[in-house]
Amino acid sequence: MSAGHKRLAQLMHRGTEFLGCDIAIMGGAMSWVSERHLVSAISNAGGFGVIACGAMTPDLLDSEIAETRKRTKRPFGVNLITMHPDLPELIDTCAQHGVTHVVLAGGLPPTGSIDRIKSGGAKLICFAPALSLAKKLMRSGADALVIEGMEAGGHIGPVATSVLAQEILPHVAHDIPVFVAGGIGRGEAIAAYLEMGAVGVQLGTRFVCATESIAHPNFKKVFIRASARDAIPSVQIDPRLPVIPVRALKNREMENFAAKQREVAALLDAGAIEMGEAQLQIEHYWAGALRRAVIDGDVESGSVMAGQSVGMVTREEPVAEIIKELADEAAAALSSRG
Repeated sequence: MSAGHKRLAQLMHRGTEFLGCDIAIMGGAMSWVSERHLVSAISNAGGFGVIACGAMTPDLLDSEIAETRKRTKRPFGVNLITMHPDLPELIDTCAQHGVTHVVLAGGLPPTGSIDRIKSGGAKLICFAPALSLAKKLMRSGADALVIEGMEAGGHIGPVATSVLAQEILPHVAHDIPVFVAGGIGRGEAIAAYLEMGAVGVQLGTRFVCATESIAHPNFKKVFIRASARDAIPSVQIDPRLPVIPVRALKNREMENFAAKQREVAALLDAGAIEMGEAQLQIEHYWAGALRRAVIDGDVESGSVMAGQSVGMVTREEPVAEIIKELADEAAAALSSRG
């Protein structure tokens, strides 16, 4: 093992110990993409795969966890969306399978959900988009945090990864394991965040074109051709309907989404639906649009969610090679700094 790889292992030690893996690289939870094949491949390659539950029913999640278990003996996690109407049942499904880590995304955890996760024996990982929320989540019982910047694909916040890392890491990294996500495409960036106090990273976009990813060939093709500037955030049409922006490659679907927002806003105005239902309709819309692109290969009227690191995705390659390349780059960067 080179001096750079030894230093990488030292900086990642808290992260690998927390996750139970060899290298503290978590797979981002991407609906339709982060399923049994990709998740097990990431874990088998020494990283930490995470199932994207998304809009799954408890029965579907039950099946997905069981199928992932058939493909890997290594630990993996499950990402749950806080606004899912069946969240308690989904948490119970994870507990029944002995899932070791649950990742909660999409806002502050609802009352009782943290206790339910912890009583099921899982470690809880939460997303912290600001220092104040990071501290609140720590007080509430989160075991680890992910700080994800706006460069990421899918649902995004308003602040860049580099700014969030500077804002949050110096204040909480000594108290709780923190993973950094959003815009990470090379090992040099991983090394920099580790030196700032992170214990590991989370990557989504780099894994989309993995050989083991079930994403449609059309989906992978547009990823490989895209540059960073092609991955743009969606625009909020109506201020009365708070919609979390989504970063995806620009296509006809980004225009269709504006029409969908107007439709849902009109239902809201007419009193036909409540705000919670309006937001749920938007979520289901994205799930369907993403499926059209990922599974059916319709990359024009489907949503091609991608982070700005998409420009660093240049070919299809096995997960193990992606992880090795990232580790080698990080180790070389650390070694060059003595």
